[in-house]
Amino acid sequence: MQFFYSSKDKVSKQPADEAATSTPSEAADASAASNEKPAKEQEDFSKYFQGLNLIDVQSDEKEAVNSRALARWEEDFRAQPKNVLSQNVFAQTAIDQIIAKSNPAAKLKDRFLFNTTVETIGSTSFFNNQKSSGRCWIFAASNLFRTAVIKNYNLKDDEFQVSQSYVFFYDKLEKANFFLEQIHETAAEPLDSRLVQYLLAGPVGDGGQWDMIINVVSKYGLVPYEAFPDNSQSTNSSKLNYIVTEKLREFAIKIRELVAKKAPEGVIRDFKVAAVQTVYKILALTIGQPPKPTDSFVWEFANKDGEHKHFKTDPLDFYKTHVKLDAANHFSLINDPRNPFDKLYTVDRLGNVYGGKPIEYVNTEIEEIKTVAIKMLKDNEPIFFGSDVGKFGDNTTGVLDSTAYDYESAFDFKLENNKADRLRVGSSLMTHAMVITGVHIDPETKKPIRWKIENSWGDQTGNKGWYLMTDEWFNEYVYQIVTTKKYASKKTFDVWKSKEFSTLPYYDPMGSLA
Repeated sequence: MQFFYSSKDKVSKQPADEAATSTPSEAADASAASNEKPAKEQEDFSKYFQGLNLIDVQSDEKEAVNSRALARWEEDFRAQPKNVLSQNVFAQTAIDQIIAKSNPAAKLKDRFLFNTTVETIGSTSFFNNQKSSGRCWIFAASNLFRTAVIKNYNLKDDEFQVSQSYVFFYDKLEKANFFLEQIHETAAEPLDSRLVQYLLAGPVGDGGQWDMIINVVSKYGLVPYEAFPDNSQSTNSSKLNYIVTEKLREFAIKIRELVAKKAPEGVIRDFKVAAVQTVYKILALTIGQPPKPTDSFVWEFANKDGEHKHFKTDPLDFYKTHVKLDAANHFSLINDPRNPFDKLYTVDRLGNVYGGKPIEYVNTEIEEIKTVAIKMLKDNEPIFFGSDVGKFGDNTTGVLDSTAYDYESAFDFKLENNKADRLRVGSSLMTHAMVITGVHIDPETKKPIRWKIENSWGDQTGNKGWYLMTDEWFNEYVYQIVTTKKYASKKTFDVWKSKEFSTLPYYDPMGSLA
């Protein structure tokens, strides 16, 4: 069926019998003649109707959905026996199970075999389960820090982890202060403005970004897991978040009232300090009281050779002297095809430590991101990365494969939005941070085929805690990796060092927190 632009600003349709015997050019001539315009002035809109089925359009029907349309659609649906069979199948089985490809080629591509892997990463089961919390970014970063310590001291993979709760506590405390400062700065805005409502929506959510890790560890350092372990609230944080958020919203109203009544700045400052102290008490009651950045503690362990070590240290010293991974030297590459490449981006009003490091993203092509990632893996460096993990994935097998599901056979259409359009319409964004630990490169083409991932959902999901993403999935749903000057191109590094930011609005999808 051919569709052409009409001078009456509507789509005209050929009768089915004529469409079967006429060529596209004949159809165009006929349509043009009926509208008294030359064919060359007619714009062909047929591409917009590819994959759609337009039947029995009545020229006097202004509503897309009406009783006559429903009758025609039902008749057309039941005229295809496959639809009735599929209807029965969908009624009894989950959609993903029905459309998952099970042919040998798909299984072969998605097997856990990698010819390039990092040597040390730690155990997927040893305190590596975020459970019912949104701390994936903290876990992903902790796994990088853990790897550094294991290498430095020849430790067993299943006997060391840094404390995720330590970072979690101070991130929450700093986010509360950040929020109150933002509320003070925007006090002149209407309460129902888009900006203020955005600030109020989730002031202390669990999510975060790499630059927020830098802010926390630079100010507070790190501690081993045993110095501040997880507890019931850090592993199931929703109620804690609710309590803190409700108190912060109360404080926000009071700050706005103080500003409206022209209270002295000193009064407002004192109120904010008292408010943050209240949040500290909530966190201390629920998560526990972590060491302060300069509080001494003893770190003892036995390495793989059975040698016992004893260190007296503190969180800042532990991070500097024993971890020896300078987070501040690492920066983010993103792939955001909506915006120009080779530019440095930040996001308005996004952060955790007030006055701290802003979010920094160098936007670049996906192929450059993969080139950098392969360099890092070959040099035994695991990679913090952000992606949209909820798309085309199977938590039972741990496989993320955008080609593993056959929508077309089931629904007679494909999902066709590209990466840029998915960002534009809100169907995809960064939702989860993990660590890339390996890649399988085709020996003949030298191109990556699949990538190995360490997740933070424990060893009961995926392949004993390990996941796999195909290279096709990487193209479509990986948005970020973290790297250093050693692996990035000079051009990319220079963009990062320039600090010449283009600022994305606070509601931009690149402001999503993993």
